[in-house]
Amino acid sequence: MTTLTQSLIQPCGERLVDLMVPADKFAELNSYAKRLPSIQLSERSLCDLELLATGAFSPLDRFMGRRDYERVLDEMRLVNGHLFPIPITLPIAAGEAVRLRQDVALRNTHNDLLAIMSVEEIYEWDLEETAQKVFGTQSLSHPLVSEMHGWGRLNISGRLQVLQLPRHYDFRDLRLTPAQTRELLTTYGRADVVAFQTRNPLHRVHEELTKRAIEEVDGVLLLHPVVGLTKPGDVDHYTRVRTYMALADRYYDRERIVLSLLPLAMRMAGPREALWHALIRRNYGANSLIIGRDHASPGIDFDGKPFYGPYDAQELVEQYSDELKIGVVPFRELVYLPQEERYVESIKADDQTVTASISGTQVREQYLNKGNRLPGWFTRPEVAEILAEAYPPLHQQGVCVWFTGLSAAGKSTTADILTVLLLECGRQVTVLDGDVVRTHLSKGLGFSKEDRDINIRRIGYVASEIVRHGGVVLSAAVSPYRSTRNDIRNMMPRGHFIEVFVNTPLEVCEERDVKGMYAKARCGEIKNFTGIDDPYEPPLNAEITLNTVACTPEENARLIRDYLVRKGFIRVTNNPECVILGNATVSAPDSIAAS
Repeated sequence: MTTLTQSLIQPCGERLVDLMVPADKFAELNSYAKRLPSIQLSERSLCDLELLATGAFSPLDRFMGRRDYERVLDEMRLVNGHLFPIPITLPIAAGEAVRLRQDVALRNTHNDLLAIMSVEEIYEWDLEETAQKVFGTQSLSHPLVSEMHGWGRLNISGRLQVLQLPRHYDFRDLRLTPAQTRELLTTYGRADVVAFQTRNPLHRVHEELTKRAIEEVDGVLLLHPVVGLTKPGDVDHYTRVRTYMALADRYYDRERIVLSLLPLAMRMAGPREALWHALIRRNYGANSLIIGRDHASPGIDFDGKPFYGPYDAQELVEQYSDELKIGVVPFRELVYLPQEERYVESIKADDQTVTASISGTQVREQYLNKGNRLPGWFTRPEVAEILAEAYPPLHQQGVCVWFTGLSAAGKSTTADILTVLLLECGRQVTVLDGDVVRTHLSKGLGFSKEDRDINIRRIGYVASEIVRHGGVVLSAAVSPYRSTRNDIRNMMPRGHFIEVFVNTPLEVCEERDVKGMYAKARCGEIKNFTGIDDPYEPPLNAEITLNTVACTPEENARLIRDYLVRKGFIRVTNNPECVILGNATVSAPDSIAAS
């Protein structure tokens, strides 16, 4: 056993970081923490803390201080020279009760104690610089750039003493730490381990690729799916892990595969993220990594342009492969030959060869969204059944119609009419009206920028939960800030957030204002009123833009109803009202404007 342990590649820094406190210190520190100020960690920071504590980020042993943070941005290295491409920081708001040379308790959202940090640094960080250097963009269409706008503007760093890891009640036998994974890998008797990073269900082409990789390295496959934070709209990890278990159990040689779950919070940083994934897999015992096209990419921006080149990730990891001691197994494009019932590399299929393929978009739009079963040559029947159970046809899935615009623009009026039209077509609807929400969910909040932002984020959270459970939700709130609306968009599956810009001119809104709010704002009786002394940031890429001057509320509601029919969220029935009757012009892909 000792010989085999030594034959696995060593962790980065030659040893796994271990931040867990000894058992004999737990009671003392647990009692001490009760007297400390607390910080509640976000889901992202919880994932980071777990991987710091168990050594997955070795040699990093804390949330980064300023010098590490700055060198990672500029050179992808820690101050000690070790390669590390992604900044791992703990941001806090300026108002947090945290001081230098002070201990603070780190807790989860349920207030459970996880760790104690001895605060050694508090420093400001620059959002634009971080976005540009790490992600290569400042566009809010990048989910992490958008999310970062909601982070506190100070980072804290210092020694960590971890009392317990975040609790997970699912798939416990598969949640292996780096040390546990290494221990298991040694029992297979093979020094070479190829890791496969995934955040998607595995289909036959992935199965074929990973099996070829096993033979290529003559080793063991570490099937290492991410079960922390992935790209918004991804298949949930509960569904994915069930597919991985079925495949590993029935279609792989059990002596050549280890299935282990990785509680990673992905950044969708493309090339840098691929290098980070390689570093993490080395800490888990792998000495090669399968890297595919568009690895860890968030897709395209608002203009339809990809954030990264298709093979940028492969090229960057190959550039540092010798230093990191991780081999790259490229994800070769495979095609299926239906006449021969096998997969081959695409370069081996000439123009005369009959091939079959199904894109990710086709999987969603032509199969899952329509309730059609995926063919056996494309995916194993067990996987097809699990996906069909988890993803009903689109007309049974949730969708959010998010009305945004100035006060008195006509949001609520249009939403009320749309509600009736959707009920008529058989969909149950929840309306989250801004004024009503303030009376109940957000009672006590004022109208400062911060309070308005909190109010909109609360609406967004509730809306995302309704969508997740298959409901239709209409939100009618001013929601003036672009970054907040983009954050809410990223809470929903891709394509399930329909932003409707109620584009009513300010002077028309003032004429319609029966509450007299605009008049009070202009007299100074109301401060921070959107459109008067606080800005409204109109959408740049709304799916639908309404003209409430040229069109009536009913016409606009029917336009939205027809859009939902075209997208498949409403099933066309024999009811003559549930057909496309709307009067709209196509102004951009996936967006319409009232004519």
